[in-house]
Amino acid sequence: MTHRILITGASGFVGSALLHLLERDHSECKVFAFGHGEGQQNAIDLLDREAVDAAVRKVQPTALIHLAAVAVPSDARSAPRHAWNVNVTGTMNLAESVTRHAPKARFVYVGSSEAYGASFLSAAGPVTETAPLRPMTVYGATKAAADLMIGQMAYDGLHAVRFRPFNHTGPGQSDAYVVSAFARQVAEIVSGKNEPVIHVGNLEPERDFLDVRDVVRAYARSAIDDLDAEPDHVYNIASGQPRKIRDILDTLIAQSGIDIEVRVDPEKLRPNDIPFASGDASKARDRLNWKPLVPFEQTIADVFGYWLEVCNAR
Repeated sequence: MTHRILITGASGFVGSALLHLLERDHSECKVFAFGHGEGQQNAIDLLDREAVDAAVRKVQPTALIHLAAVAVPSDARSAPRHAWNVNVTGTMNLAESVTRHAPKARFVYVGSSEAYGASFLSAAGPVTETAPLRPMTVYGATKAAADLMIGQMAYDGLHAVRFRPFNHTGPGQSDAYVVSAFARQVAEIVSGKNEPVIHVGNLEPERDFLDVRDVVRAYARSAIDDLDAEPDHVYNIASGQPRKIRDILDTLIAQSGIDIEVRVDPEKLRPNDIPFASGDASKARDRLNWKPLVPFEQTIADVFGYWLEVCNAR
């Protein structure tokens, strides 16, 4: 069987990494990349049910990997109704269309560890997939709602796989995310574009970080490999090793070789900041044969190198 993989959000950071992986390691698959926004050859509005129907009917995917979302938490916070529409209603439109037009296709839903929310506050260590979804942010709530919806649809026959990835980064990520934001600021200082001062939010939280190139291996594997028909395919994608945000910044500053002053910017402090968040991915290891392979030190170096190239090209 030739796999026909439809990817939403293909023009984004994670989508680009997934496309690269499929092209490199799974060239036998036919990939249909749907992005969003001007200039996209295959743009798709998830809220346009007819357009979604037409795309799924035309492609007849064997798997759909749903990455498209309002994915920056601050964007969801500033426009909550739009985030709910895209992240929940858009997901429903896709899932219903797959049920109608490609009922044998696997539906790979990419959720978020932010769906666990307040469950991290009472966790003694890395959370498992059985932890309650208790989101504390708009973004986390929209991802939790869609996660539950897809889980319910799995009992009605949708061939669903649900992922709850923890923080992931890599070269090319927007500086709306913490590692990339730090790396950009340090690169601008190294390039002589800014004074040696970096502005930060809360450096004390501990987070579970991954390399995007590891994360997309799980998505590709779930779309291609044979899985049983059970409806409980929900997986944390995590390292299980929380890292303090301050340590990541210190690593970047050390790589710069420059003495950089660190200043806390009150505008960068997030409401509802959880002090500790880490995930147990043993289920993904056991059932998907997945584990992170890229050393985090390599990830940091690659993100920093990316921003140095961007700065030097300006």
